[in-house]
Amino acid sequence: MRVEPEIYEPSDAVELTVTPRAFVAPVPVDPVFLDLPLLTGDEVANTPFIAVTARPWPGSVAVYASSVDDGYALNKLLPAPATMGLSETAMFAARSGVLDRGGALRVKLVSGTLSSASLSDVLNGANVAAIGDGSSGNWEVFQFTEAVLVGERTYDLRGRLRGQAGTDGIMPDVWPVGSTVVLLNGAMAQIDLALSARGLARHYRVGPAQRSYNDPSYTHLIEAFDGIGMRPYAPVHLRAEKDNLGDYDVSWVRRTRIDGDSWQSVEVPLGEESEGYSVRVLKDGALVRESSTSVPSYVYSAAHKSADGVSGSFEIAVAQVSAQFGPGPFRRILINE
Repeated sequence: MRVEPEIYEPSDAVELTVTPRAFVAPVPVDPVFLDLPLLTGDEVANTPFIAVTARPWPGSVAVYASSVDDGYALNKLLPAPATMGLSETAMFAARSGVLDRGGALRVKLVSGTLSSASLSDVLNGANVAAIGDGSSGNWEVFQFTEAVLVGERTYDLRGRLRGQAGTDGIMPDVWPVGSTVVLLNGAMAQIDLALSARGLARHYRVGPAQRSYNDPSYTHLIEAFDGIGMRPYAPVHLRAEKDNLGDYDVSWVRRTRIDGDSWQSVEVPLGEESEGYSVRVLKDGALVRESSTSVPSYVYSAAHKSADGVSGSFEIAVAQVSAQFGPGPFRRILINE
């Protein structure tokens, strides 16, 4: 019996020592949907963003979607955590278009960092953030010039520009302690959502991409989105003047959600299929009359006022109407007689 001598000779191969990676238990992530207005104009108007954070970050996060709680398909992969946290101080309402120099908004981040920026950089789009109650459609967009580190992952934000991108129309009297704050940067992503699915509740599962969507580490959400990118802005410069006949001549100036920053044009683009407004008359908060008009003016006649039984103080509210979205936020004026 013959034996090959080479099987007894030493090999030149180098043996590699393989060290197994330490096991890290998957932890649930914290996802937030943001149905936002158009910020740059490059977004899909009807599609929300999703921002996700976690400690520790699992490496990448997967977003699965389905019309029912079954048969999920991969919708989006997020490679990096969002800069997101909760407010530790209240932020009160302020005028839009001017710097809010009120008390600092203190934010405790889960992940990420914040930094200051010059006013010129902010006016050119730096340091854009959103604050909201955590629901998908209730977000105010603001910017800030100062971000001062005051504790571990805790910042004081000052020099704020409030109600950006038309969100002045939904700004509450106060954003309370515990409001969600998200830096609007490249860590977020728009999910894929057909226009036909707007307003329809869909199921989403969000968790570590290395795990299956039915893993206990996944967060299950049921969300429906209005498509805030299609929402008209609230009108401005709302005025009401009473003439000698007792009629109120109401006028306002429209705004646009599309390409409204240019100084080259005589008038900003309409941004809608047609111009239209909804006008409401309210007495003690109750609706007494609703009308529509295609021009930025309306006459609330003395005859209508008498027919409505309106006396003393009352309100007139005006909103621009989109054929796809419906009325945007209403701008109100209080009339005291």
